Amino acid sequence: MDAYCLPKNDANFAELTPLTFIHRAALAYGNHASVVYENIKFTWKQTYERCLRLAAWLQSFGIRKNDVVSILAPNVPALYESHFGVPMAGAVLNTINTRLDAAAIAGILRHSGAKILFVDHQLLSLATDALSTLTSRPEVVLIDDISSTKRCASFGLQYEQVLASANPVAYPPVPVTNEWDAIALNYTSGTTSEPKGVVYSHRGAYLSTMTLLLQWGVGLQPVYLWSLPMFHCNGWTFTWGMAARGGTNVCLRSPSARNMYQAISRHGVTHMCGAPVLFNALLDPTECRQLTRPVHMLTGGAPPPAALLESIESVGFRITHAYGITEATGPALVCEWQKAWNRLPAAEKARLKARQGVGALTLADIDVKDKETMISVPRDGVTQGEICLRGSSIMKGYFKNKKDTDAAFKNGWFLTGDVGVMHPDGYIEIKDRSKDVIISGGENISSVEVEAALYRHPMVLEAAVVAMPHPHWGETPCAFIVLKEYASNEAGIEEGDIISYCRDKLSHYMVPRKVVFLEELPKTSTGKIQKFILRDVAKRMQKNNPKGDANYSRRVEREINDIYRQPEARVEHVIALSRL
Repeated sequence: MDAYCLPKNDANFAELTPLTFIHRAALAYGNHASVVYENIKFTWKQTYERCLRLAAWLQSFGIRKNDVVSILAPNVPALYESHFGVPMAGAVLNTINTRLDAAAIAGILRHSGAKILFVDHQLLSLATDALSTLTSRPEVVLIDDISSTKRCASFGLQYEQVLASANPVAYPPVPVTNEWDAIALNYTSGTTSEPKGVVYSHRGAYLSTMTLLLQWGVGLQPVYLWSLPMFHCNGWTFTWGMAARGGTNVCLRSPSARNMYQAISRHGVTHMCGAPVLFNALLDPTECRQLTRPVHMLTGGAPPPAALLESIESVGFRITHAYGITEATGPALVCEWQKAWNRLPAAEKARLKARQGVGALTLADIDVKDKETMISVPRDGVTQGEICLRGSSIMKGYFKNKKDTDAAFKNGWFLTGDVGVMHPDGYIEIKDRSKDVIISGGENISSVEVEAALYRHPMVLEAAVVAMPHPHWGETPCAFIVLKEYASNEAGIEEGDIISYCRDKLSHYMVPRKVVFLEELPKTSTGKIQKFILRDVAKRMQKNNPKGDANYSRRVEREINDIYRQPEARVEHVIALSRL
């Protein structure tokens, strides 16, 4: 018998789960502030008790293992508590993006089969519209305003009331017996007929949380400002991470620049997260303040321009850049700062910091590969390939979607769908989104979904949507459209008509902010639309016409159309368009 073949037992092996963090926090930091929201403050002992009560009530209501419990709420205490209370009941937590429209929310509820929906009182009307389209509806629990003495007396189930009625002794937490069990279900998109629900395991959530705390250097008892929505990959795992560090969660219903600066000053905030769009809000001249002590900020999403990084750091924020996707349990690459870089000029520091970085510690490996051959590209910072990941933080797969799950994994790697380069020092930098995803204010917008809405317009013959740079949101959709009767345009369709139409069909953040009418879209010889040309046109239109002058836009339309009226232009159209 091999002397090392020793058995596992309850003393030397425990299933990995972030739920252990809150029990430890209640013991070690019981009297320390856990959650702060307006005039409300809880300690870790109190938050743990509230999570136990939530878990008990869910079980008493009939929730069983692997049932989905959804929540539609801004960053309020109930949303934070759900990250522990729901999985403590053996259920799977589904946090819903509050920026979605009723149709998208209904799609998520339908696909997930949620048994219960917790809804913030300010979003009740939106939720009601979504529920009205469902034949099978979840039970609704209203999250009333805990900071107010007013209550919605006419509503049946209310959050504070169900917590008060719960019996944690009769319904103790359900033990995690398999770390591969699901803990969360997060949707990358809720508006398509087949939305992608990303399933996280307890193991993956635990390891991702520990890794991010370590790589970002988060010490004991941080004060964390919830400027990042908790519905984004479970707050990039910091919902669980703050319990692990015994930190204080400062919740904000509305993360405006004024509210953030007030919270930073009032509570002594040390850490916060957010997309680069947050920088623009914090740098608004009417609200910007010089910080009296540094605040560490982790950012991801659209790569921030070096100049913007310089500006935000001059105020007192210390920026760490990361790259993440929902399928990797949030951040998967972190731009770890090296001491030698401190001696470099500011512009060079910002350039290095804008890179996406090296792999999270939970990942076994990262690489940039040729998608077809799966051969690694040269580490020259120039040769592009697909960013590939593998490790314990990668999702279990897509919920009820074997086809896309199988397509996401190849030769033992997860294919991110993002195009990047590998630098000689091993740091990865994103160069493009291979699936034409537009990142607007930290939200991923599928160009295909926007195009699908445009194609439903009775006058639209062809449509292509690309990213246009935006000074505040990072990127916004720009639509290039061919009308069915462009020459005469008898219907008198104008840019405003298309935008208004999209507002009725899409969540508002997905609506194109610019519409360009063309006689023909640039295509390859096989008929494929050449979006790289349109992206270049959109970038130049923003650069040359930042104020959106309509006369300039019409001139661009005329010049593009003139190019396509010339038969010989098919060879030279790239050069011609790039000069606009």
